[in-house]
Amino acid sequence: MANESMVPGGSGRVVVRETIDGVPVEEAAGRQRARQKPQPGRQVAARRPDTYIWGIYLSMLLISVIELFSASSTEVRASNVYAPLIRHCVFLGGGLLIVLTFQKIHYSVFRKLAWPMAILSLALLLLSSVAGVEINGAQRAIQMGPITIQPPEIVKLTVVLLLAGVLARNQIPGGVSMKGIATASVIVMVFSIFVLPNGLTNLLILIGASGCMFMISGMKIRTIFLVLAIYCLCGGLAYALRSASAADRQFDAIAAQATGGAESSAAPSIGREHTQKNRIARHLKGVSPTDTIDDLNRQVFFSKFALANGGVHGRGPGNSRESARLPLAFSDYIYSIIVEDTGFIGGLGLLLLYLCLIGRAGIVASKCTRAFPALLIMGCALLIVLQALVHMAIVTGLAPVSGQPLPFISKGGTSILVMSAAIGMMLSVSRYGTTRGNKKQQNAEISQLPDDLQAANPMQIGS
Repeated sequence: MANESMVPGGSGRVVVRETIDGVPVEEAAGRQRARQKPQPGRQVAARRPDTYIWGIYLSMLLISVIELFSASSTEVRASNVYAPLIRHCVFLGGGLLIVLTFQKIHYSVFRKLAWPMAILSLALLLLSSVAGVEINGAQRAIQMGPITIQPPEIVKLTVVLLLAGVLARNQIPGGVSMKGIATASVIVMVFSIFVLPNGLTNLLILIGASGCMFMISGMKIRTIFLVLAIYCLCGGLAYALRSASAADRQFDAIAAQATGGAESSAAPSIGREHTQKNRIARHLKGVSPTDTIDDLNRQVFFSKFALANGGVHGRGPGNSRESARLPLAFSDYIYSIIVEDTGFIGGLGLLLLYLCLIGRAGIVASKCTRAFPALLIMGCALLIVLQALVHMAIVTGLAPVSGQPLPFISKGGTSILVMSAAIGMMLSVSRYGTTRGNKKQQNAEISQLPDDLQAANPMQIGS
């Protein structure tokens, strides 16, 4: 209740102040504003998550269930007919739970997870290189009971999170500060060094996504090319050193075998560098219908058979002939089975579905007033779409053979869960990111973000 109190003033005067329950009005009003001010991480001015992103995601889940069952012929013969599908649906369900959870979390919270994720992913990469299990000729996974963890999948999303925070925090008029450029470049370089032994395509996706984020953040084109040139120089040097080391190990093993040493019974190791070189050489040479099918070209041959069988309209879901002969038809080559089942029309439709995802992300990002949510949603979309494009390029013969799952569709628990987390972050941005022109929502968002993430969105179109 408001009342008046008499307070002694200077020079013997008496000052009358209005109070509320004994507290001066000014102080009471300040306390009330502090209670009403939104706190970081709380849900303020939340809207419905983007229905287009939800629609694309659910469409991919439906395609995944249908096509993985069609592509699992080689597994079905050895176990229960529904076992592969049940395992896959368990991971899809886990991914859906992640999406539902992440979309309710304000996107500013994800920035706090970036560095813990960085430490965890680097530790997992190191562990996989020391005590990892070999999958398809590469030691890149960690076996934990019935679960196999693929650390490179976690690393790619971690780098997107780190770059979104660093590039947003170092925005200046006309681009990114030199400190931001240097920090972002070092982050990508460090993670690239650890990712390289786990697959060249993983490295290319990482570099591609980071380069696109550099461009979106406002970094000058010549600066981006300079950074990429430094990456290529350092990567070439590292690759040369690893190749030389592998050659030395192979020479030592051969010498020990020739002289009857302790390693004479062991076959000389050729290393991943030798495998990668051979794959590139075989890709450049191509295949001919007169070539003999062997273990080295089996995937290429049968994937081309599947693509040819699909024609324009396809054979219909579940009618694939090559899924029983194509190695890894349910993971690294599932796109060829999709084309065989649904034809050129279905394959093109799936490609457009992925492109629609990045297009919708661009629309949402252009409506954000702050840099961090715009960079986060674009980075997640780029990661998903680039991985899908690499998978399709490998299957169709545009790129050398390599293991890269098709996001949300290929069998692979780690990939499904990580890509689901990316979708959840995108939906969070669409829900809490401020739409330009809405002053109330802008003020609510500004009150939630820390001072170092108040930079304006470089993607804003128009006024």
